[in-house]
Amino acid sequence: MTDKHLEPFDAVVLMSFGGPEKDADVLPFLQNVTAGRGIPDERLVEVGEHYYGFGGRSPINDQNRALLAALEQEMAERGLRTPIVWGNRNWEPYLTDAARALAQDSGSARLLAIDTSAYSSYSSCRQYREDFAGTVRALADEGLSVEFDKIRQYYNHPGFAQAELACVREGLDQLEQLTGGLDAQRQRILYVTHSIPEAMETASQKRTAGYEAQHRQLIDWVTGELGERAVLESELVFCSRSGAPHVPWSEPDVNDRMEELSEQGVTGVVLVPMGFVSDHMEVKFDLDTEARETAQRLGMDFVRAGTVGVRPQFVAGLVDLLEERAAQVRGDDVDAPAVTAEGPLVPGSGACAIDCCLGAVERPTHPTWAV
Repeated sequence: MTDKHLEPFDAVVLMSFGGPEKDADVLPFLQNVTAGRGIPDERLVEVGEHYYGFGGRSPINDQNRALLAALEQEMAERGLRTPIVWGNRNWEPYLTDAARALAQDSGSARLLAIDTSAYSSYSSCRQYREDFAGTVRALADEGLSVEFDKIRQYYNHPGFAQAELACVREGLDQLEQLTGGLDAQRQRILYVTHSIPEAMETASQKRTAGYEAQHRQLIDWVTGELGERAVLESELVFCSRSGAPHVPWSEPDVNDRMEELSEQGVTGVVLVPMGFVSDHMEVKFDLDTEARETAQRLGMDFVRAGTVGVRPQFVAGLVDLLEERAAQVRGDDVDAPAVTAEGPLVPGSGACAIDCCLGAVERPTHPTWAV
């Protein structure tokens, strides 16, 4: 196999949120996450109980290490010799440190990023582009020239979609084994994603179908692909709401909806964490702990389906997306597949434009694609 590179890029960066590794990391990690919001340390210690209950160690870091290794292997099997590194927003290894190491020998680096969120919103896309811009500025002050590009948001790329479909099929198999059969009258599929403020949802609709609509489009595709296994009604629910109680966020909460369904005679649920690429804290605490406890209290049969993690379809799909974006930058003809009606969120689609998924305060972003 002939070695090749993702021209014109010097390296790939796997970009993530970050998380603490031990009890002593929890408070400084949360201080990073909430910087500038004026939240007292006492309140952060209360919030940190989720992490302390797991020994202060977020599962996201080990999952990113596993994904990094899987991506390295997939790239090597394709003969791609472009290096890939990992950088975080809120904890080590920090994005700026990772980019500095790549640029320090030659004085510059052109980087292609993968972020670990599939959908369009401020938190799941634009904020990462703000991080890239912040790193570009910080390293320019050190005399280093760094440029970022990114793969498109990939909720409807076939690799992510097929991996999600496999998660749903496995979850249905588990519910069937648990209960002896699927019952359309008494069981439901609940697709779970992170709740976001209504204002963030509205901003996501300016240049894309919108955060919630993207989930619903993918749910519709999965339902169609299930064929004869599509016997249970399904719906989108939310978890991990935070912020002031008077600020409206996405609803219904997964626990509230389970309460309502129980009152309607539903006795079993499959929770599919469609909004999360791996089993990080929102999944391990909000679903595996809180939602499971809700199901036990209600006497409901409960299955939590898997996440895409390092499933081969997902990993191969991410490398497909790296090759797709590199080809686009080179000016090659590119097939950009998508399984939903919105189509691929490539440059020119409106996604990642300068006004796409704006936050409460407008900050510089990098890259900014033309509409």
